[in-house]
Amino acid sequence: MNIRREFLIFGIVGTAGFLVDAGVLYLLKGWLGLYWARVPSFICAATATWLLNRRFTFRNRVSGMSMAQEYARYFGLMLGGGVVNYLVYAIALSLLPAGAYRPLASVALGSIAGMFVNYCSARYFVFRRKPG
Repeated sequence: MNIRREFLIFGIVGTAGFLVDAGVLYLLKGWLGLYWARVPSFICAATATWLLNRRFTFRNRVSGMSMAQEYARYFGLMLGGGVVNYLVYAIALSLLPAGAYRPLASVALGSIAGMFVNYCSARYFVFRRKPG
């Protein structure tokens, strides 16, 4: 698969991850607040994107690891993009005007910022080998 198509599929998977992230955030923000609710929402989104990326985006590449090792490496590397994501999210929350869509817009901005870090991490450090 060429890198452009792979990145496009990664973006589609990222959109699904964004929906998981935002959905969990909105479910938990009343109990945990807008900042702490991002922790479980990120974990759920990272898990969903790992499953989808291994099935669709990087189906022509392998990690050479057990599923548990692969998930641990993927999740660990996604934390780098997650830090970028969270910083942009927190900055956007503090700068955007209050309103019902402020958390959603903040999650979207954070997701876009972390996407490039996450793609490179997944492609070059997790799913780096072609089968065979």
